[in-house]
Amino acid sequence: MNLLNATTRYYLLLALFLFGVGSVGLYYGISWALRAEVDEQLAGRRLEMLARARAGQQLPAAELAGLLDIDRQPRHPGLRDTVLFDAQEHEMVPHRQLSFALAAPGQPPVSITLRKSLVETEDLLGVVLAVMIAVLALLLAGMVGLNRWLSARLWAPFRYTLGALRGYNLQQHQPLALPAPAVAEFAELNQALNGFSQRLVADYENLREFTANAAHETQTPLAIMQAQLEQLLQVPALAEDVTAGPLVAELYRGTLRLSRLHQALSLLSKIENRQVGEAQPIRLDELLTEKMAQLEPLFEARELRYGLDIAQAPVVVYLHPGLADSLLQNLLQNAVRHNVRGGELMVTLTRHELKVSNTGPATTGDPARFFERFRKHNAASDSPGLGLSIVQQICAHYGFGLRYTLAEHGTRHILRVALPAAPVAVGAAAPAALTASE
Repeated sequence: MNLLNATTRYYLLLALFLFGVGSVGLYYGISWALRAEVDEQLAGRRLEMLARARAGQQLPAAELAGLLDIDRQPRHPGLRDTVLFDAQEHEMVPHRQLSFALAAPGQPPVSITLRKSLVETEDLLGVVLAVMIAVLALLLAGMVGLNRWLSARLWAPFRYTLGALRGYNLQQHQPLALPAPAVAEFAELNQALNGFSQRLVADYENLREFTANAAHETQTPLAIMQAQLEQLLQVPALAEDVTAGPLVAELYRGTLRLSRLHQALSLLSKIENRQVGEAQPIRLDELLTEKMAQLEPLFEARELRYGLDIAQAPVVVYLHPGLADSLLQNLLQNAVRHNVRGGELMVTLTRHELKVSNTGPATTGDPARFFERFRKHNAASDSPGLGLSIVQQICAHYGFGLRYTLAEHGTRHILRVALPAAPVAVGAAAPAALTASE
């Protein structure tokens, strides 16, 4: 429910309450006034008849035929309501009656009852009530119509601003250019959003430039360090030094881990900033077969029982080639790295799903936490813990579903990638070297 509808609802409820209270008050007020007028007329007739009786004049029985009742039996004096049958209308009609005692000179006292029909009073109240209901209906309909008009006209700049915010993409490197509408509050809102987007674009550009420069500046020293350490490890004198040799080897392994971490973080940054190349149709079945063949020596070294089941071929998806390679590389390496020696690894591919199932150490907890960055199954592992984060970012970028489940009391790890039914090309400019893994 939008803001205008919410406020209008309260206005309608308030108007309905006040109008209802006012209508009830008006109804009973008019009813009281009309009854008071009838009572005054009856009291006037009573005084007139008492005056005639004292003067010895005849009572106006002919003039008040049907509304005057003379009885020798005494009656309870006072005003009361009654219902009498109307021969002309053939229905019971409400009346107001006044009973009093009358004693004419030289005659025994009699009980007089004067009556006056209340049909006109009820008709008037019915008309007033119908008019009030009609006015209430017109008022509510008018408020609803006014609300729709205001929503369509006065709130149009606000909806335009919302549309611009929904479609805004920071990767376009352009701040918002919202107009200044006539409504002061909307103009102030647009001005604040324009200023905010300008600062956001400037900060984003500075951060992007810093990230690119940092990645470039650190890549070269890392490569030099690796090359020099490789040369140093090949020096014969170092092999004879039992102290320096292991230290240099450990330093070389540290540079390798740092290089992998650098590549993984750079890839994550490119995916998150949508700095990837255009998607292309990829034969996922062929690429998966190639990757499995490349990793066969690793499978055999870990004594893994492995298998590949491609239910339907070809399986075509739209991916950047580098991201497709990185996706499969990280999925398979994760299944190998966190497997047990002599365990199992099974990969199944259909047109709708890629499933990687592997044995592993018993694990408890929420499997979704393994997608967190720097999250490891084994804290002592050399892996930086970014492989599944890269897989998650790639799947999110292309709209693939991703699910991690555990089976067999936590010893069976299953990763499912739901492939789209209809391939959709997703991507942006600025292609780069994108293949990276843990």
